[in-house]
Amino acid sequence: MYVKLYTDTPKHRENFLSLVKNHYFDDLLFHRVIPSFMIQGGDPDSKNAPVGALLGNGGPDYTLEPEIVSSHFHKRGVLAAAREGDASNPYRLSSGSQFYIVTGRSYTDDELNKIENYIQQQTFQNLYFRILEEQKKLAEQSGQTPDRNLLSAIASDSARIRMSQLPLFRFSPEQRTVYKTIGGAPHLDNSYTIFGEVVQGMEVADKIASLERDKNDRPLHDVKMKISLIKK
Repeated sequence: MYVKLYTDTPKHRENFLSLVKNHYFDDLLFHRVIPSFMIQGGDPDSKNAPVGALLGNGGPDYTLEPEIVSSHFHKRGVLAAAREGDASNPYRLSSGSQFYIVTGRSYTDDELNKIENYIQQQTFQNLYFRILEEQKKLAEQSGQTPDRNLLSAIASDSARIRMSQLPLFRFSPEQRTVYKTIGGAPHLDNSYTIFGEVVQGMEVADKIASLERDKNDRPLHDVKMKISLIKK
């Protein structure tokens, strides 16, 4: 596969280039693959990992600030940074090394309408988790024992107020056309940093995504990667 990196996500671009130059990815596995969705790799713990070992929690000792650009969306072939979920990672910090490539599928207008509502709900949940985290820190700084029920109520009310001030999430006409034809993973939009895309060789990603896998979506037979820099 040949991938180009975007210039408007400079932190992720430079981090990825640095890892490639230092051969960080050599012999790591695509440890999580799901047909019609994506393939994921970049976990350093996957190198020489025993058969059946649960992977996906490894990485360097740092994360990256999100660079979520509204013009980038999860069309088929995009390269994006993996991360922990909003509950434990409300600021959506990216893994320092794990990434995924979207293989995806096509969607109908009705499905996209439902996904727009889902993304609205996810935005509310994210605001809730952020505000809850802020309230916990304030309580701890003041020496108080956090009242979970009270903090949850405050976070929920504040999130509703903030949501009322935000525009509704809607896919653009271009995005709808792409998702209905080329396909992708639209439910991930507005939540993960997309920093590149595959420009040649998506058939390889499709083949990896279709491999037989275990209950944790790890391929039964290891798929090792090697990433080289062709042109900066």
